[in-house]
Amino acid sequence: MSCDSKNFKKSALNYTEACRYLVGGVNSPVRAYRGVDTKPLFIASAKGSKIYDIDGNEFIDYVGSWGTAILGHAHPKVLKAINDAVKKGTSFGAPTAAETELAKKIIAAFKSIEKLRLVSSGTEAVMTAIRLARGYTGRDLIVKMAGCYHGHSDSLLATAGSGLAEQAMPSSAGVPEPIAKLTVVIPYNNIEAVKTALKKFNGQVAAVLVEPVAANMGVIPPADGYLQALRNLCDENKALLIFDEVITGFRIAAGGAQQLFNIEADITCLGKVIGAGLPLAAFGARADIMDMLAPVGKVYQAGTLSGNPIATAAANAALDLLIKNDCFKQLEATSASLESSLARAAGQANIPITINRVGSIMSCFFTDKPVRNLEDVQATNIGQFKKFFSKMLQQGIYLAPSAYEAIFVSFAHTTEDIEKTTKAAQKAFLSLKND
Repeated sequence: MSCDSKNFKKSALNYTEACRYLVGGVNSPVRAYRGVDTKPLFIASAKGSKIYDIDGNEFIDYVGSWGTAILGHAHPKVLKAINDAVKKGTSFGAPTAAETELAKKIIAAFKSIEKLRLVSSGTEAVMTAIRLARGYTGRDLIVKMAGCYHGHSDSLLATAGSGLAEQAMPSSAGVPEPIAKLTVVIPYNNIEAVKTALKKFNGQVAAVLVEPVAANMGVIPPADGYLQALRNLCDENKALLIFDEVITGFRIAAGGAQQLFNIEADITCLGKVIGAGLPLAAFGARADIMDMLAPVGKVYQAGTLSGNPIATAAANAALDLLIKNDCFKQLEATSASLESSLARAAGQANIPITINRVGSIMSCFFTDKPVRNLEDVQATNIGQFKKFFSKMLQQGIYLAPSAYEAIFVSFAHTTEDIEKTTKAAQKAFLSLKND
């Protein structure tokens, strides 16, 4: 079954029409399914662990709005909070008590955060965190890791230069080369590359920016000691350490990667889970860093919809459920079960795979080698992934339509969901063996 088949007829027709009015027929590139050489599904609704397309097909969803839906889709308590908030108005452009309430919850979960600023997207959070780091340190350069995605702001659409720890080149048209050169791109999980960059650009680096658990080139955990070494090097070089926890925050632990690995960042960026499916993100740090922001300090940032009352209502409801119930052990158990089931199914079919998992995010790479950085990911069998994606979709299992994205497990996924997914994976792996 493909998106061209009769079972996806309405999706195919809608995609054709969408392409007339929307660039590529979508409003975010990965939704176009070009990473799996097919056409996208159009979704009609979602509930719990399931999504339903406009042709009436049901799927067990492991995308979860790209990690946002940790509670599952349309959680009744979140919906109630949204409905109650909507009745009072959709946007005020003025402070509300709910914003402070949300800030308190986030600060209680992250030891490194004393104050924060609410924004509307992860891109906005990281973009402003970089501006803040530059304002605080008086330095211009940012060190980032190849394969770690931090949004589409100009400074971060950069690719590595011709040698190790070189100033970057633009990775997108429309990004001026002088802006890209303010970023130094080095391999993830390579502490020697960090040392080289900080030595080469001594006194010029404002911050080292990293996903503490890489999750935008597939899931890649930090090597033993990597995050602590970053912390030490930043301290030694008077650079700030920025953790992009847009994916990991409130997902792999209530306090994100910082709690799981016992490392404190200088600036933390959050999104996805904290918005409960609505446009909401945040960044936070020590008070002396955050007080560089307007209206207190000279680093400017503003947003008409920042702290939107509907989004903050949803966020408060979602975080109450996550924090008060302390239910991450349940999520870990479900995720571990899925990981072992996928590994067993691949082994039975003699298909070599490597599964990387941290908490409720994981990736299934088609390789028999360890996957520790972007170069390793690019060496995996992407062709096999595309076939696997298609065969799983045929059986009602919805995975991210890209080999560079994660599998997200939610609290709504049941034992029955895992069993159905396992059976589908067994058939898919066996089919790959016979191709």
